[in-house]
Amino acid sequence: MVKIRLRRVGAKNKPAYRVVVADSHSARNGAFIEVIGHYNPLTDPATIHINEEKALEWLKRGAQTTDTVCSLFRKLGIMDKFKLQSPELNSGSEPKSITRGRGSPSPQHPLSGEGQEVE
Repeated sequence: MVKIRLRRVGAKNKPAYRVVVADSHSARNGAFIEVIGHYNPLTDPATIHINEEKALEWLKRGAQTTDTVCSLFRKLGIMDKFKLQSPELNSGSEPKSITRGRGSPSPQHPLSGEGQEVE
C-alpha cells in the first residue's frame, strides 16, 4: 500500500519534515517514491508547503494519508478538493433504493384473504 506520510529531517531537537509518498513497509526515513512538500512545525505559524497537484494525483491513485498528513491537508483544503473531485466516493454514503420482486402479496396467494375459501 502506498502512503503519504512525513519523513523527518533536520538537526537534533529541531525537527522538520518532508511530505513524501512511500511504500507503507519502508522505514520512516527510508526509501520513498516522491517528495510532494515540506512541513516545519517550529516556525510561528508552522510552515506548510505542499504541491497540491501531486497530492491530488496520488490521492486519486489510492494513496492513503497518515493522520498527521490528513490534518495538514485539511488545513490547506486539499482533502475538500479531493472529495469534490471524486463523486464516486461520496455516492457510496447515500442509501440506494432497492426494488424487490415481493412488494405486495399476489391475489392468488392463500394467505392474502382474497379468492379462496377455507373449509
